[in-house]
Amino acid sequence: MTQPHDPFPLAVSANRRYLVGANGQPFLIHGDTAWSIITAITPDEAEQYLANRAAKGINAIIVNLIEHKFNGPLTQAGEHPFTDPQDLSTPNDKYFEYADWVLKRAAYYGMAVFLCPMYLGYKHPADDDGWYREARHGGMNKCWKYGRYLGKRYAGYDNIVWMMGGDRNPDGAVDEVNSLLTGIKEFDKHALFVAHAHPEEPTWEKYGWGGWLDLNSTYTYMIVHKKLLMDYNHKPVMPTFLMESSYEGEHNASPVQIRRQAYWAILCGATGQFVGNNPIWLFNPGWKEALESTGARDMVHLKAFFISRPWYNLIPDQKHEIITGGLGEYNGMDYLAAAATADRKTLMAYLPSSRAITVDLGKLSGARLRGWWFNPRSGESQPTGEFLPGVQQMLPPGEGDWGLVIDDKELNLAPPEK
Repeated sequence: MTQPHDPFPLAVSANRRYLVGANGQPFLIHGDTAWSIITAITPDEAEQYLANRAAKGINAIIVNLIEHKFNGPLTQAGEHPFTDPQDLSTPNDKYFEYADWVLKRAAYYGMAVFLCPMYLGYKHPADDDGWYREARHGGMNKCWKYGRYLGKRYAGYDNIVWMMGGDRNPDGAVDEVNSLLTGIKEFDKHALFVAHAHPEEPTWEKYGWGGWLDLNSTYTYMIVHKKLLMDYNHKPVMPTFLMESSYEGEHNASPVQIRRQAYWAILCGATGQFVGNNPIWLFNPGWKEALESTGARDMVHLKAFFISRPWYNLIPDQKHEIITGGLGEYNGMDYLAAAATADRKTLMAYLPSSRAITVDLGKLSGARLRGWWFNPRSGESQPTGEFLPGVQQMLPPGEGDWGLVIDDKELNLAPPEK
């Protein structure tokens, strides 16, 4: 069912900063959120979604294996995930047969599935978003049995990354979450594990017990780049990625907000990022039209920008040694993020708004340097010219947000373009 370019299973790089595929190549998470795909739409519609995202370079999606409230728990064929809806130890094979199909189609399109086996749900008085109450009611033994069922069923699905939690810290269900995970790991010996904590809470703090957390995730609606750098700097080192911030179509998010949090992620040391869109994430009316949203088009350009260079070797310029002026406010939304490769032969940066910046080219390697301004709205590049080492004042060629690439000329690299 998989294509020849299938990179799975994923693993952690030797320096523990990014993911690699089975082919040994760095894997940039270029993700989309499809939380409700298993329950909310038909097989034909799921195929339409996956094909559209694959054509845009998406290689990872977030999915609820069992939905609870938003567009569930039944599939479009009327199947419930459990033969006894109140008993997690009674999985319904017919439900999971359809889930199997979705996971295989995602693999066919070269997509990792960050799969939430039991979404706990955002904590609020009603407490009905997810399966938290059912987990607590069922207890450790039933969660363990459910986990063993999943581990045995999906041990051969190389494109799964298991995602524990779900908009929530484990709270009083920590034993149940651990039992579910233990059951999965009895059979699935190679899959990576990550967690989705409550927003603003450190994943490594809330889910770091037991030594099973392979990836760190950032989930914030605050100062995104600040939280990303905090997670990047956490010890011990592990790959981190932007799991969730503002979704397109929610929180009055502007197009530049969607772009800046995505560019910030990789320039702050992440191994990639996920974007979200309402109505796509829960497949509400209008989701098909939203497939061609501004955010979807902008993310195509983002991927082209970063894969044009060895993004996996980027080290955030946290001390502002290279770009020294025009940085914007660190605690604000206009912050200039920059990173250079370990050998200092390439610098990449993102400016949320156009302004003059100061670049100390003497901090880069190369007797002669050249660069390009990259338009994240069109995917087009314009040359900055060539430079000798030294301090240089630079100004983007127009209004709006801009990316910047400066290379050692001897690398003879092409401009970053879509």
